[in-house]
Amino acid sequence: MVEKQMELKDANEGNAAAFKKLMPEVAEPYDELNREVYKDGAVSGKHKRLMALAASLCIGCRACILFQCEQALELGATVDEILETCAVPLALRGTTGMGETTRVMAYLRERGLIE
Repeated sequence: MVEKQMELKDANEGNAAAFKKLMPEVAEPYDELNREVYKDGAVSGKHKRLMALAASLCIGCRACILFQCEQALELGATVDEILETCAVPLALRGTTGMGETTRVMAYLRERGLIE
């Protein structure tokens, strides 16, 4: 059975929300840090999300890959920008970079952004 990336992303978000509800003393500073880090500055929020996507692909974090891809798209990243971002971890990690990139491709396909 093929894993549905959007279902995985939704499950990850639900589990993160449950953790945050049970551990607000940890979650609130974490969320504040992320709001600060990813806001527009000398580097746009979109480009920071693309950088985070590349890093996520390099470390192989499934939840991070899907979340950062979604965030980049919401901030206006194009499919071409996402694909070029995926090329960086491919150059750095070779076969394992390609393996993680397939998750992005499946997610983009599920969203109807590529064939």
